[in-house]
Amino acid sequence: MALSSTQRASEQSTPRWKHDVFLSFRGEDTRKGFISHLYHELDYWQAIKTFKDNRDLERGTSISPELLRAIEESQLAIIVLSPNYASSTWCLDELTKVVECMEARDTILPIFYGVDPSQVRNQTGSFAEAFTEHKEKLITKKKVEQWKADLTKVANLCGWDSKNFKCERELIEDIVKCVWRKVHPSLTLSNYPHKLVGMNSGLERLGILLATDANDDRFIGITGMGGIGKTTIAELVFERISHHFEVSSFLANVREVYAKHRTLVDLQKQLLFPVLKEEIKQVWDELWGTFFTKKCLHNKKVLLILDDVDQLNQLEILVGKKDWFGMGSRIIITTRNERLLVEHGIDISYKVEGLSDDEALELFSLNAFRKDQPEEGFLELSKRFLNYAKGLPLALKVLGCSLYNEGQDVWISALDQIEKCLDSKIFDPLKISYDGLNKMEKMIFLDVACFHKGKGKEQVIQILDHTRNISSRKGIHVLVEKSMLTIEKFHDPFSIDIMEMHDLMQEMAWEIVGQESKEPGERSRLWLHNDISHVFMNNTGTGAIEAIVLRLLKLEEVDWKCEAFSSMHGLRFIEFDNLIFSSCPNFLPHSLRSIHWSWYPSKFLPPSFQLNSLTELSLHHGKLVRLWDGTKDFPNLKYMDVSYSDKLTSTPDFTGLPKLEKLNLEGCRNLVEIHPSIAVLKRLRTLDFSNCKSIKNLPSEVKMDSLEYFSLRGCSKVKKIPQFARQMTKLSMLFLDGTAIEEIPSSIECLMEALEYLDLAGTVLKEPLVMMKNLKLLSLRGSIAKPRRWSGLAGLFGIRKSPEPRPQPWGLVLSSLNRLCSLLELDLSDCDLSEGDIPNDIGCLSSLRELYLRGNNFVSLPASIRSLSQLWCFNLERCKRLQLLPDLPSNNELHVNVNDCTSLKRLSYPSKLSSRFANLYDFTFSAVNCFRLVEDEGWSARIISTIMKLATKGMYPDLYDKYIVFPGSEISEWFNVQSEGHSLNVELPPESCTSWLGVAFCVAFADHC
Repeated sequence: MALSSTQRASEQSTPRWKHDVFLSFRGEDTRKGFISHLYHELDYWQAIKTFKDNRDLERGTSISPELLRAIEESQLAIIVLSPNYASSTWCLDELTKVVECMEARDTILPIFYGVDPSQVRNQTGSFAEAFTEHKEKLITKKKVEQWKADLTKVANLCGWDSKNFKCERELIEDIVKCVWRKVHPSLTLSNYPHKLVGMNSGLERLGILLATDANDDRFIGITGMGGIGKTTIAELVFERISHHFEVSSFLANVREVYAKHRTLVDLQKQLLFPVLKEEIKQVWDELWGTFFTKKCLHNKKVLLILDDVDQLNQLEILVGKKDWFGMGSRIIITTRNERLLVEHGIDISYKVEGLSDDEALELFSLNAFRKDQPEEGFLELSKRFLNYAKGLPLALKVLGCSLYNEGQDVWISALDQIEKCLDSKIFDPLKISYDGLNKMEKMIFLDVACFHKGKGKEQVIQILDHTRNISSRKGIHVLVEKSMLTIEKFHDPFSIDIMEMHDLMQEMAWEIVGQESKEPGERSRLWLHNDISHVFMNNTGTGAIEAIVLRLLKLEEVDWKCEAFSSMHGLRFIEFDNLIFSSCPNFLPHSLRSIHWSWYPSKFLPPSFQLNSLTELSLHHGKLVRLWDGTKDFPNLKYMDVSYSDKLTSTPDFTGLPKLEKLNLEGCRNLVEIHPSIAVLKRLRTLDFSNCKSIKNLPSEVKMDSLEYFSLRGCSKVKKIPQFARQMTKLSMLFLDGTAIEEIPSSIECLMEALEYLDLAGTVLKEPLVMMKNLKLLSLRGSIAKPRRWSGLAGLFGIRKSPEPRPQPWGLVLSSLNRLCSLLELDLSDCDLSEGDIPNDIGCLSSLRELYLRGNNFVSLPASIRSLSQLWCFNLERCKRLQLLPDLPSNNELHVNVNDCTSLKRLSYPSKLSSRFANLYDFTFSAVNCFRLVEDEGWSARIISTIMKLATKGMYPDLYDKYIVFPGSEISEWFNVQSEGHSLNVELPPESCTSWLGVAFCVAFADHC
């Protein structure tokens, strides 16, 4: 392509440097260590062309012409000023030439390696000694003065002082980053700036994995979803390091070539041509290609990149095993399928993630505006496109290019268009991954995209297994390996694996389903309100429909015709949430395997309701009065939920449900009659009668061999619970709180091994508790029950007692806690504990995480509390007589609450406390209404000051919430924005500011309660 005159002029005006960097150093000080490492990092990995004089270069009394020319042909110079640098006239002559050539360009970078900059600037220390020697050698005064002047100039420049870095590696990394930014415009890839956006972190990570200085041979995978930038990173790596290998080859589009020709011979020839040359014609099939690859490359240092591999045999034919290549070889494979790497024995890989918001904006702008920021008036529109692309480079490039040089009206129109239809330039590359799936994997992918994105992984697996009659776990694993699904951790309140996928992957799935037919009733999956409404209003359902899911955030009444179900003989799964139908279904397809229908409109299930394949039935909040009469067979039903069915008065006969595992009847307030067949459900694991307030009588005995969870919580009319059959050895959670039971049956002894959680809150038990040696949590809140011996509860993880004061004190006596080493939570709030009631050995609770002592009457606490090494929550609210807070544990996180401790006067070891709090990763301290607490030591101010010092030094990489509430009346002066009143306006730094740590607030307030 011809260059424009503007382009030519630009090229002609840009200097063509032979070297990016000239290294000046004193060999005897640094050559074998620091210089060797720095040179390798610059020249070998970063492909920054660096000139370093060789040790066999002829030396004389004056600098050689080769070195003078190298300085002139270098873009910048790094001067490594070490203790003996000035003793070499050669080094000083180099320095003079560097200053002469580069001072005006500001391209001199000094490194003060083992010397102070002031020594160089003023020629003191070893530099003074060196110049004394030069004078003795009768070097002219003019030359000496020139050297001194040049040293002073260089010492006044910004550079690096080695003593400011923890290690040499850290120093070199900082130097390389700076040099890279300076020489980057001169590298080849400056012609393609969009390739570099967001690539630095990936390249740094790959640099570690490649370890090009190691002499082993190494296979490395680059994985990620389509369009994420795998090929771009591979191209960058190839360009930067290929010149260091004897043979280098980039085999592009392996998947496409193989799909077209069903052979890899052409790619084998491409790999072997640099070695075989004219003899390449001998490679006429894959077998001979494999033979020549092993024969010709086994002693060569090879860089080979296989781009877009999708089948195992491609790896076996093209690269085989490590012994096919010589020592130091690097084989890089890009693929969407992580499983291929594992199957080929490749255990080193890098997964490419999407771009950050800033990177995405830059890449989009480079394509839409041909510069790195949006033009005026286009920022908000650009952000809407970014939200659509979700960091996918392919989408950002396609969208940006399509909008180049267009007005805002076209941009707005394009936004409307992409919401309706995925651009084919994005759709087609993404669909390649889908086309490579088998039938089951495609089915799972479409189901997750249409119905289950954002749900828990285990929940999705259960739904898929039940609705599709498959084992979906392996299929999901394959989709994750192919970057079509992701599993993300959700940590609040529990750690759960969440099923996610890129928004554009989801849109591709929607497009695939939409392409099945223009008529919604002829598609496999329905999830859009308008499509579902169309099918039911016009009765256009067909056997093609496999699943219908519609979840609404609020209740909506719909006038839909349930007759549409009669034609859906392939329907497997329905889920209606917050839909109130005006009509009731008289028929449901026999193919159904899962029904989730909240607010079910009918009082009864359809008369013909006999679904042999049904595995899940959820009809919570419905109008059901009765499920069915007599016996019905549901041989595969595992899950039944009719919770909050206010009109349900009796349970059905469960005899025909041999596989039932979970039964939820929570909140059925008018439920009275429990069919006795419930007692012999052998596979039932969960039984929930919570808040069934009309139940009085239960079966006299239960024989549920598999039962693990049994709740009668809030069943206020239940006075007697069933006897437990001896074979019930799995029941671990028993909730009897809020019942009227007066005794626990003696058969509970058969639960001694399994029972871990027992809740007796609010009960009126008269008999002492049976000791459960594996009990981990016992709740006695609002109960007058108490254990006969605490020593029998050595396995407890938590004890809870009433938070409300009772007319009669509990009479708790804890002589020792040394048996409760597994205790995680101890709640003794409002137990009328006085001075000395808490054992001195409380510090032996080595696992304790939470300690609640609210509303008690002690004056002080045992000093051993400081030994609670796992404690993170310590609550002493309303301990009105407490006067002294003891020394606290030195843990990584700690939350202390002494609110309303109105007698609290002082803290133990305040200076030690301030230092400890300041260094905690996550802490809070709240002392509201503690007005007797004197802060004469100023420890809270020291805490804040220490935190700020550590934060500004980067000691808090992620600042968690840290706050102190303390009696006082003044705000420290270093809060530089202050105001009186109810509000404060603060100007925040721009989003591009990377040095912003966070916000520190201080509020002085008065409590008028």
